[in-house]
Parts: sequence; structure tokens; C-alpha cells
Amino acid sequence: MRWYQRLHWKIIIGMVAGLFWGVLAAVFGWQEFTFNWISPWGQIFINLLKLIAVPLVLTSLIVGVASLSDIKKLSRMGGRTIGIYLLTTTFAVSIGLGVVNILNPGKAIPSELTQKLKKSYETTVASKSNKARQTSERRPLQPLVEMVPANIIESSSNNKNMLQVVVVAILFGIALIQIEAGRSKQMVELLDVANEVVLKVVDMAMILAPFGVFSLLANTIVSVAGDDISEISELVGGLGYYCITVILGLLVHSLIVFPFIIKFLTPMKLKTFFKGIAPAQLLAFSTSSSGATLPVTMERCEQNLGVEDEVTSFVLPLGSTVNMDGTSLYQAVAAVFIAQATGIDLSFADQLTIIFTAVLASVGTVGVPGAGIIMLLIVLEAVGVPSAGIALILGVDRILDMLRTVVNVTGDAAVCVLVAHQEGQLGKPDLDDEPHMRMKNNELA
Repeated sequence: MRWYQRLHWKIIIGMVAGLFWGVLAAVFGWQEFTFNWISPWGQIFINLLKLIAVPLVLTSLIVGVASLSDIKKLSRMGGRTIGIYLLTTTFAVSIGLGVVNILNPGKAIPSELTQKLKKSYETTVASKSNKARQTSERRPLQPLVEMVPANIIESSSNNKNMLQVVVVAILFGIALIQIEAGRSKQMVELLDVANEVVLKVVDMAMILAPFGVFSLLANTIVSVAGDDISEISELVGGLGYYCITVILGLLVHSLIVFPFIIKFLTPMKLKTFFKGIAPAQLLAFSTSSSGATLPVTMERCEQNLGVEDEVTSFVLPLGSTVNMDGTSLYQAVAAVFIAQATGIDLSFADQLTIIFTAVLASVGTVGVPGAGIIMLLIVLEAVGVPSAGIALILGVDRILDMLRTVVNVTGDAAVCVLVAHQEGQLGKPDLDDEPHMRMKNNELA
């Protein structure tokens, strides 16, 4: 197979073409054409991925839990997975705080730009603040109440309720373990076939991936630039130091924590891991949604990294709802940046509060574009920083959202490989990009 025929290269070509078109559209005034005739194809691609997200989580997670055949094994894997997720998220927030305190990007923002940005995003800030206030005013156990749906049909109709879908799938899986094996086997086989069908739909959707990525990036550039390409340069010029700080934090986390997990805690080679998960990373970058990327992440972990579907079907759906390393790191950097820019000094206790709040907030962060902003407002309120300060970062948030989603998805995959190794369910990696039957070999190459 020629190099340009491989999926990840097709997606890279689509990304480059989308960036190029976006700049041309901003320069030559092709915004209307882009919004009318190019952007819809990206939305169609996103809708295809969202369409199969709930069926995939339901079928794969129920089959995964039922196949464990033992409540003790389920509780062990579940406790181990959540514990590792919380640990990596804590590392991410700590790295973010370390980087932002060393570089102090907020002190480099001119006061004139601060006032201009606050005025420009006044309406958006008010809207986000209302949502964050409603979230923060909930009773202590309200998040637990909201995890258990009253109507599974209603929950399944909205991808934002994915945590509820996960809870239902786990309950159904546990119930299948507890009934007679002969009867539960029929249901498990039926759901397994349904899961295979969903994965085939994933394969069909990925045919559109290069075109979808092209459309999404073209739309992003045109939306940011408006009718003047100088808008991009002004935003990047004024907030460039902040962007560099966030990107540096994401890089440190990605190049230290994840490689440590793979190299020292599993027998897998780093090259194998990053090459295997690359298509999911590229898709995460273009969609800014770990939820929309979930089907591809699951498929790549099974096909390319040799993780048994019993592990992927449990660890990855859970990770897409509770594991947000990139988002948590960004929240830590953004909170301190806004405090610095507005002249507020944060004590050591305040920064410990940021760690605690960001880790807990990451559990409830929906894996869709922009959800991190609402969680950031909760973090700001926890340390007494004015919520209006988010106006400073909204202009560049979309680009950073794409990068932190890549980190979120990579973290899910790294933990999935680690749990699979610990459970003795890490098979032989296969780096072929083409769809094929999932591997069932338990011997690592």
C-alpha cells in the first residue's frame, strides 16, 4: 500500500488542505461559499460519528461487562481504571499549574487588549456564566442523581448524556452476569453481532474522514478570521504567549506521562502506540470532540494495538466521559492566566483548590466542543477570579480545544493499553490502517 493511501496520511492531507482553503477564503472573501457548500460536509461527518456513539457504547459496554463473568473482576477493573484516570488527570493539572507559574503569560497582556476582549465577548460570557452558575449551585449529590437516568430512551437521544448511557450499560451487563448462563449467552451473542454491525458503520464513516476533516478545519479558520485575516494575527499576537503556555503544558504531559505509562508499565513500544493511535488523534484534532472520536479510538485500540474488546468496551467509553487530561490542564493554565491578567494573586491554597476542582470537574465534562469553558467558570468561581475574565481566551479557545482533545483521546488510549496489560488482555499489535476483523491473540509481539 502506498503511503498516501493510508488513513492517517489521508487525514493529514485533508487537514492541510482545509487550513489552506480557510486562509484563501478569508483573503478572497469566500466565507459565504465556504459556509454554504463546504462546512455542511464536516457537519455530516460529525453527525455520522455521533449517530453511532450511543449504540457503540451500549452494545460494547454491555458485552464487555457481561463477558467478565465475575462481579469481582468487574469491580477490580473498574476501580483500577477510575483510579488511573484520576491520577493522570491530577498530574495534568499539576503540570499546567507548574508551566503557567513559571512563564506568567497573564502579565504580558496589555490592559487595552484586556478591555477590548472583555467588551467583544460580553454576551458570550454572560451566557456561559449562567450555565456555570446553574451547575455550581447544584446540591452536593446532584451529579450522582444525574448519572442515573429516569428514561433510557431520552438519555440515548442526546450524546451529552453519555455518562447516563454508561451507567445503564454497566447495570445491564451486571444483570446478564447474574442470570442463568445459558439464557444470558443468547443476549450477549445478539449484542455482540450488533456491536460488529456498528463497527462496520464506523468503517464506512471513516471513508469520509479526509473530506470531513477538510470541511471542519476550513470552517474553523473562516469562523475565526471573519472577513479579515488580520483578526487571526491580532488574536494570536495578543494571546500568543498564553497559547504557547497551554501548548507547552500539553506537550510536557503528552511527552512525559503517556510515554512513561507505555514504556515502563506495559511491554508495548512507544512507536507502536503512537502510530497505532494516530488516526484517532488526527480525528480528535479536527472534531474537537472525544465523544465523536470514540468509535475510531475503540477500533484503533482493538485493531492496531491489540487490546481485547472486553477492555476497550469498558475502559474507553468510561474514559470519554470521566478522563479529560488535556481539558483539566487547560483549565489550570487558563484560571491562573486570567488571574494574572486581572491583577489577582493566587495563594498556594488557591492553587490546590484549582487542582481539586479541575479534577472533579473533569469527571462531569461532556466530550463535546467547548464544554471545557463551562467547567473553567466553575474553577474560576472556586478561587474567586471574575468569570468575565474568560473573554480573554474565547478568541483562541477553538484552536486550543482541538489540541487538548488530542491529549484527552491519547490519555484514554494509554490507560486502555495499561489496563489491558494488567488484565492479561493485550494482544498482538497490527499497524495496518485498513479495517479487518478484531484480533483475539493474547500474545504480544
